[in-house]
Amino acid sequence: MNFNPPSFLKISIAAVLLLGLFGVTAYRFSPKGSKEPTEVSVSASEPVKSDSLEADVLIRDSLEQFGKGFLGVPYVYGGTSGKGFDCSGFVYYVYQEFGIRVPRTSAQFENFGKEVPIEKVKKGDILVFLSPTRNVIGHIGIVTDPKGMESEFIHASSSKEMKVMISSLKQPSYTRRFVKAVAVL
Repeated sequence: MNFNPPSFLKISIAAVLLLGLFGVTAYRFSPKGSKEPTEVSVSASEPVKSDSLEADVLIRDSLEQFGKGFLGVPYVYGGTSGKGFDCSGFVYYVYQEFGIRVPRTSAQFENFGKEVPIEKVKKGDILVFLSPTRNVIGHIGIVTDPKGMESEFIHASSSKEMKVMISSLKQPSYTRRFVKAVAVL
């Protein structure tokens, strides 16, 4: 089965809207690569609020799955489409698909969002890094597996791989350049 990001986005948004309007006893889906469905329970007695834990988890999971649909897409400096991304173009594109506005360049993340301690980072938060060659903000990625300083993140890498990939904050090249984690949701 091929992953179709635009279709997944439509289904995810429809699910969030339906949960918010009607409430259900459970929502089940199987994330890509998983044999077991993920279950999110929601009370049918009252509508889901947009800031509820269940909606937050669904949006964060949806951001992750949508982003993973672009694994292997080439790194293209200045790129903001499924044909090629730079790091900030990738983050911008993923969040934009969910109607969430974020800066277009990594440098603009220096003063953007709410800084969170790395120990409290959540899936969907953004990690901000220094440039490998200069002492300025130069790289960002989206958290996919929050584990403090061992968190994993998806990003468009300009290193030798030159593609959208998942990396770990525990890799020395990222640990050394890590500046902060930013909550957008």
